[in-house]
Amino acid sequence: MFYWLLKYVVLGPVLKLLFRPDVRGLSHVPRSGPVILACNHLSFSDSIFTPLVVDRRVTFVAKAEYFTGKGLKGWLMRQFFSGTGTIPVDRSGGQAAQAALDTLLRVLGEGGVAGIYPEGTRSPDGRLYRGKTGVARLVLESGAIVVPVAHLNSDEIQPTGTLMPKIQRVRMRFGAPLDFSRYAHAKGDRFVERTITDEIMFELMALCGREYVDVYASKLKTEIESPVRVQGRSAPVGVEGVD
Repeated sequence: MFYWLLKYVVLGPVLKLLFRPDVRGLSHVPRSGPVILACNHLSFSDSIFTPLVVDRRVTFVAKAEYFTGKGLKGWLMRQFFSGTGTIPVDRSGGQAAQAALDTLLRVLGEGGVAGIYPEGTRSPDGRLYRGKTGVARLVLESGAIVVPVAHLNSDEIQPTGTLMPKIQRVRMRFGAPLDFSRYAHAKGDRFVERTITDEIMFELMALCGREYVDVYASKLKTEIESPVRVQGRSAPVGVEGVD
């Protein structure tokens, strides 16, 4: 109930008035049945704008730290993420990725809409990076169709590390549904998982118009954030905000 109250009465109308979403292809999202929204990831606000424009309830997962903050800010963040249907997942352990997938599988098993970022993290520079095969495992386990979702300018509205977004029109594109039922027999096949993931990323590339880089964004971030020698001492480089 709080989700719909927040979306249609409290927060949603204000966000639509301020950011005037320019959305095309929204009719590609089926009105019922399990659906995976596979999105490129440019900004923290992607998880806000996607549920804002989709009529059905969209569930993303987020790291548990968003739900454990202290004071007024922590309370507000906890209420916001809970109200928008975001589910906390502990990413500190080695099973974190599987926990996230299991959570989304439950959503899809109930005929719901699961949002996922195949890149696994926000793009460090606006380009589109190699997709991780978790999205393909979701497809094969759930049988859900995939709708690619391209965020075109959310990195301009809320660049990494900034708290307050810029007020300008947000632009999004929804692609035609992708049906991978032909691979239903291939659960656990890593070659098939990579094939499905690459097809999804190709569609995202075509929709968003961003340069594609065939490496994992998380690997690039690790390299950027690793210490370098500066005048004889170590210093961190390119440390960005919360992911």
